[in-house]
Amino acid sequence: MRLPSVNTLTLWRPTGPKELELVRDSGWRRWPPRLPDQPIFYPVLNEAYAIMIARDWNVPASGVGYVTRFEVDANFAARYPIRQAGGDTILELWVPAEELEEFNDHISGDIKVIHEFR
Repeated sequence: MRLPSVNTLTLWRPTGPKELELVRDSGWRRWPPRLPDQPIFYPVLNEAYAIMIARDWNVPASGVGYVTRFEVDANFAARYPIRQAGGDTILELWVPAEELEEFNDHISGDIKVIHEFR
């Protein structure tokens, strides 16, 4: 297990069962490549927003929704824009799909499931 470095940014990602299976297959270290119709990988900047998406969107779509938490090198993550997707706390980090492998290389520690909704 890799330990988080001193200068990391905590991110959350609401995740459905298919994506979570791919994360599990990676040893809890990497996010899978985006699908052709998914040009952006967007983890979120707060847990409450991730819970809302997992509970309100993932559960109706697939019967289950997970909230994951992970750390990424903060200096590296600073290159990506933060987008406000709604209210003041509805914030997403927008990583272009073609840069996801490099983003994965900067994850510190494991991706952890912290909530499950059914």
